[in-house]
Amino acid sequence: MTATRHFLLAAGGTGGHMLPAYALAGELIARGHRVALVSDDRGLKIPGAPAELETHVLPAGRVHGGPVGWVKAALAIRKGRRQAIDLIRTFDPAVVVGFGGYPSLPSLLAAGSTKRPRVIHEQNAVLGRVNRMMAPRVDAVAVAYRNIQRFPAGHEMKLHITGNPVRDEIIAIREDGFPPLPEDGIFRLLVVGGSLGATVLSDVVPAAIGMLPRALLDRLQVVQQAREDDIAAVRAKYAELGVAAECAPYIADFPERLRWAHLVIARAGASTVAELACAGRPAIFVPYPHAMDDHQTYNVVDMVQAGGAISFQQPDFTAAEVAKHIQRMALEPGALEEAAERAASCGLPQATRDLADLVESFAAPPMMDVIRVGAPARAAVAGSIAATRAGDA
Repeated sequence: MTATRHFLLAAGGTGGHMLPAYALAGELIARGHRVALVSDDRGLKIPGAPAELETHVLPAGRVHGGPVGWVKAALAIRKGRRQAIDLIRTFDPAVVVGFGGYPSLPSLLAAGSTKRPRVIHEQNAVLGRVNRMMAPRVDAVAVAYRNIQRFPAGHEMKLHITGNPVRDEIIAIREDGFPPLPEDGIFRLLVVGGSLGATVLSDVVPAAIGMLPRALLDRLQVVQQAREDDIAAVRAKYAELGVAAECAPYIADFPERLRWAHLVIARAGASTVAELACAGRPAIFVPYPHAMDDHQTYNVVDMVQAGGAISFQQPDFTAAEVAKHIQRMALEPGALEEAAERAASCGLPQATRDLADLVESFAAPPMMDVIRVGAPARAAVAGSIAATRAGDA
């Protein structure tokens, strides 16, 4: 039996950072550990936190706004680091885990000052600013993609491909397999544009569907997420085409809709890509062109190279091109099934478990645990970790 330990997680204030942190917290709590999470006010408003999770808000300046903004950020980070040191001394975590975003920085810096093991998790295929800064200084870097960009040279031995944690409901879709599509069966299309929808999808996808042959339109069902401002026009277009369609600003039952879908058209956020790969659903991706470091373009590289998706840069995402791809996938025998299998080959459904295993491996075992499991082997691991920490502090 593994002894209870304490783990401190630190994450930025967006869903992309917070949801993987919640997933890891839930797994560690299920293993009998005590977990605390540090973020900002915005992050802790994001739903999904395990009931047993302790939460803390610490100052963490965002580096922007020229010299004055930089000074304010430095002062906030310094204040947050001091408070994080106090929290670490009180909570006594075995490991501190960062998920990127500026709110994670003070805790990671404090962990270095207090000689605690540090692990960071990167959700995107391009390391974010904080994770890029901390990668040379931490004990391990968990990543979601094989093709990782902006990783500091000389630290490749720290890389661990764990993937992005996804919901159990998504993993269940993978286990159920791809939905059958008889030659004259209903072809089901799911269109999602991130948390708020995307106007480019509202403009292009209905226009593309309007170019499909009537025989395919009669078999088509569409569920499309669209911005509030776009919904009326999208609904009107589908009604004009005589296509069965549901449109909403938010898809509350996304796992069920994904289970139902034969093809997905989507932005390329880290969570979306991970969920489609885990579920094994072919996709047409349209990376958000203004994403930091163009990370959405890189998020889809593994899945595109495997043959489970295609990707259009937004200027190339035209109705004619999309219609051509939908028609080929819908009418070419076996095309969807093969693409689904290739998409699933990129999925990492054990990401939460593997990330928890990695984090636990850096937790020095309590003395009674050493005695129970076997002192020589566990002492060797603890010694190796201590040596790494001493060299990177």
